[in-house]
Amino acid sequence: MSQEESTVGWDAIDHALTTIYGEQEPAHFGTLLSYALGGNDPLDGISVYKSETPVPHWHFVTYGFSELYDKELEDPEESGYGFELTFRLTRNKDAMEPPAWALNLLQNMGRYVFNSGNVFRNGDYLDANGPICLGADTSLTALAFVSDPQLHSMDTPNGHVQFLQMVGITNDELEAMQTWNTLGVLASGEEQIPSYVTDLNRKSLLSDDSIADAIQSGMEHEGSNTGILFVDQLGWSTAKKGLFRKPVSTLTLGAKQAEIIGKLLQGRLLKEKELTLSGPDISIQLKPMEQTTFVSEGDSIKLFLDERTVKELSKLLLPKERTFKLASADWLSVQVLKTTITDDEGTIVKVIG
Repeated sequence: MSQEESTVGWDAIDHALTTIYGEQEPAHFGTLLSYALGGNDPLDGISVYKSETPVPHWHFVTYGFSELYDKELEDPEESGYGFELTFRLTRNKDAMEPPAWALNLLQNMGRYVFNSGNVFRNGDYLDANGPICLGADTSLTALAFVSDPQLHSMDTPNGHVQFLQMVGITNDELEAMQTWNTLGVLASGEEQIPSYVTDLNRKSLLSDDSIADAIQSGMEHEGSNTGILFVDQLGWSTAKKGLFRKPVSTLTLGAKQAEIIGKLLQGRLLKEKELTLSGPDISIQLKPMEQTTFVSEGDSIKLFLDERTVKELSKLLLPKERTFKLASADWLSVQVLKTTITDDEGTIVKVIG
């Protein structure tokens, strides 16, 4: 960065933090070589503050998703991606340094956004496919994103910036967010997770019967807010007509996501809402209709399902490798494939199905 280059975006974040922490000097972890020049870390820096309320915790704040220096992007309304990430993690009172794994987690979020172009918004969630702290004995295997309770959205000379807080969540909490909505689930368990501080040792919110009942009630009354689900294993084959047999088209899914798709069919189609399954090579749009049929448009499929078919699929979609034909639509079969989960080095850590 040259001496002449503006730091208005960076200064705006500093000012927002000063209003909360006053003269507290944060632990700051900067990046020596920028991502644009071949460095490993996409974020310019991460500041970490000590907070005592509502429980002692580390408060991590990123610098780099927004435009920190001179305005470069054309959109005048938003600064960079329009947000910075925060993360609150329980802290032992005698701890002197924040844990390195949390810094790496935030940089990994940067790599995901910078490489994919996908951005986070209030109410989003992300499956980590394993403990959010590698090697830790924790049930937290996914992340939710919610507006930071202290750092409010702000307008800077480079555009608007929102502070999104990552929250560690369990797999069943993730499924509840998918089949209902993220903010509803988090609000139901707010007493258990004050200020949404992540605690690696906590149990699932759904282990509390009153919270589980509130979440179930929300699902039944409101349905699901998940309109698009990204599916790693997704396929469709349209059978060719034959002289002596009825053509059968096949929907292919991975075992890991089969069950949640079944639940989403109830929370979306039975509530007269559409659901889109987006895979690496194909998109399948599921729509409620009086008759089950489909329309193929290249790598896009529109699959219309009647109520009977939705209910049958919801019961049969389980995390188990198998192929079955539907009684309610004998021209449609479903193939559920095994799902293999690997770590960053490609080592198989789990097989589902």
